[in-house]
This record gives sequence, C-alpha cells and structure tokens, in this order.
Amino acid sequence: MPDFRSDTVTQPTAAMRQTMLAAPLGDDVFGDDPSVNALQDHAAQLLGFEAALFAPTGTQTNLIALMGHCQRGDEAIVGQSWHTYRWEAGGMAVLGSIQPQPVETQPDGTLKLADIAAAIKPDDPHFARTRLVVLENTTGGQVLPTPYIAEVAGLARGRGLAMHLDGARLFNAATANAQANGSDVYDEARAICKHFDSVSLCLSKGLGAPVGSLLLGRHDFIRQARRTRKILGGAMRQAGVLAAAGHYALEHHVRRMADDHALLRQLADGLHAAQRTQPALQGRLEVHAAQTNILFTDVAPDIAPAFMDALARGGVRVTSSLYGGQTRLRWVTHLDVGPADVRAALDCIQAFAG
Repeated sequence: MPDFRSDTVTQPTAAMRQTMLAAPLGDDVFGDDPSVNALQDHAAQLLGFEAALFAPTGTQTNLIALMGHCQRGDEAIVGQSWHTYRWEAGGMAVLGSIQPQPVETQPDGTLKLADIAAAIKPDDPHFARTRLVVLENTTGGQVLPTPYIAEVAGLARGRGLAMHLDGARLFNAATANAQANGSDVYDEARAICKHFDSVSLCLSKGLGAPVGSLLLGRHDFIRQARRTRKILGGAMRQAGVLAAAGHYALEHHVRRMADDHALLRQLADGLHAAQRTQPALQGRLEVHAAQTNILFTDVAPDIAPAFMDALARGGVRVTSSLYGGQTRLRWVTHLDVGPADVRAALDCIQAFAG
C-alpha cells in the first residue's frame, strides 16, 4: 500500500533491526549506556559540535533547547509556520514560560531579515527579553539557502542573540544543497550547523530510525539539557537499543536520501503531466514546486471528494487538509516508498481523470 503520509511511517530495515538486537546496553540515566554514548559522540563529531543528547522526540529536543537558551519571561523569535510555534502544542509557553514572537514566513520559507530585526525588543522592563532566533530547515520541504542562514546568524550575533535550528530534516536540506553544489552531503550539513548554537535533528523521519532525536550544542549547554530532559520525563534507561538504530541511520541512510528526492521529482513530473493533459484536472489540480522529499498539491472543491476516493480505492495514502477553500494534499517520499508506489499513485490519478 503506497504510504505518502509522512517520512515518519518508515519501518526499520532488516540490517537496522539486527544492529538494534546486537546493541550493548547500560543505563543512560547513569550515563553508562555505551550505544547511547556512541551515538551522541558520533553525531557531535559528524556535525561539528562539542556534545549531543539523545531524546525520545524532536518536540522534546526543540523544547529542551528553547528552555536552555531562554528563561521565564524571555522571548524567542520564530516563524509563523514553524513547528516550534504552531505544531508543538505551545510547549515553549506552557512548560518553558517563554514568549514566542512569531514572524511571517515568506513563500520561499524564509523570514525577512527586516522582520526579524523589527521583532527584537529593546532592553526595557515593559518587554519580554529577546534571547533567541529559531529557524527551521527544511520547512515544508523547502531549503533555507545557507548564505541566508549566515545573514540571519550575523544579525542575531550582532544583537547578542543565540541561534537554534529545528533541523528535523536537516539531511534533506543538506542533500538538496549537495546535489546543487556537487558537494558532499555531510559537508553541507556541517556548513548549515556552524551558524547555530544548537541543532535538533530527528532520526525517525527520512533517516528511518523508529524513535528518537538528537540535540547538539556546547558541552555546558548539553549538560543543562540533560537536566531539562529529566524534568520533561525524557530520560530513558536501556535506550541503547533505540540509539543503535539512530547511529546506523546516520552511517547508512544519509546518502540514500537522494533517492527519495529523485522519486518525488518523478511523482511531481507525473502530476504535472496529468494536470496538463487531462481535461478533468486542468484548472482543478495545482502542483507546487518541490525541493526535497515533500510535495503539496491543491485539488479544487468540485472534484476533491471523488479524487480522494479514487486514491483511497487504490490504497494510496496521503495527508489532506483544507487550505483556501481547496483540499491540500501532502505527499512525502521516504525509505519505504519505491518506484512502484509512485507508479501506483499516478495510475490512480490517471484512472480518475480518464
């Protein structure tokens, strides 16, 4: 059954499962799980940080980072559509007593530098103290250009602010940059990370691990992060069985992300062709530009119910939502989507339109 709902639906590969079974274990609350320690050391070295912390979810690693950079009554500048602001249940405010200052996200996924600058509060007791700028890369599958990130970091440093990256799909961004620049994906990931004080990296999306995220930063920052993780209930015992999967993913599943991007281009090309050639879809199906492994399509309301029913009958699973009066579909390619799944989806659409 073709499942394009999200790259979170991936299953561990057979080789990953064997690695998990063979992982040496300890008690990570005591800091002596060798597989967790190996993952953390490997990730920190890989991405150019002093230290890393393994936690159950990206929502938690983002929140730990926000609470590390900001105290009660402080403020973090975030994008209006960022996960840290919109999709993580208000945790920074509810649990961190941190005020989010949202800034409008531009169509290309960036925040205007002028908008960021305008959102920084003066040192005045009437205002929350601005402490942090948060970026997200990728955002809706869009890649933030590394020179743009450098500009934001320059602005933040000049105003005494820290930088945090929600890099849940960091390696998708790095893969796109590597393909565009003819460079190495790991080098591109480090080039992105060097502009941030902390980075959250999800292991259970495109990387294909079953559970877990990493928070990366300086030694003192990660030392405090470990305490915050305990407060939030994220400390685990024999977590090495999960950490081993993440370690395997970082070593074996990064370069293959280019396959996901190539499959998404095939899907997008097929949808574009259907939209151009099938009268039933002309003016009723809009296919948005895609840069990585995420594609959005908008379906007009007069055909949306039948269109969705055709996909369901074909066993094609996507996420959908109402957007501007249309049905917006989100297609995500990943480790468990292959060429046959793309063909099956396009066949369903062809049959509907025909």
